[in-house]
Amino acid sequence: MKKTLYLMRHGETLFNQQKKIQGWCDSPLTSKGQQQALIAKKYFETQGIVFKEAYSSTSERACDTLELVTDAPYTRIKGLKEWNFGTFEAEHEYLNPKLPYGDFFAAYGGEKELDFRTRVANTVSDILSQAQSDSILIVSHGAACRQFMRAWEHKSLVEQKSRIGNCCILKFEYDEDEKEFELLEIINHDFSHLEEV
Repeated sequence: MKKTLYLMRHGETLFNQQKKIQGWCDSPLTSKGQQQALIAKKYFETQGIVFKEAYSSTSERACDTLELVTDAPYTRIKGLKEWNFGTFEAEHEYLNPKLPYGDFFAAYGGEKELDFRTRVANTVSDILSQAQSDSILIVSHGAACRQFMRAWEHKSLVEQKSRIGNCCILKFEYDEDEKEFELLEIINHDFSHLEEV
């Protein structure tokens, strides 16, 4: 049996706007972030996609995004949280090292990259293997989405270099028999017309 996973990044937050490092720490959605979520909702409606099952990171920014996108009941799961950046949390982004980060943050109380990737990949796999619906929404975070893509890039033909913007949607097919994911599409909406209120 095949299931479709829509893995989505949250909308713009105050820390995104202020260029602050935001992993396990949190900040609220901006008005622009709320509008982004409503555009994602319209996308799903236009495509005729209705969710009976949804999941979110425990971070407020992910939960608030999901609640704007769908009225479906949802479950909050810690394993879907963003990378733990340790003592760099809430600091300015100019303090980030150059990509790839690797294990840089582990020396400052954060997570090693492969530990983070494994956490997210295992959490999403567990969700899909137990899900009862054939179409599932998960709202998570930018780096979490990217690391999940990397975990399954060997099974995907889609170009992986696209930016994962706020409310970007990654469409995956999950093969229940093989326990494997394939990236089918990356949907980045055009938010250029949106303004902060």
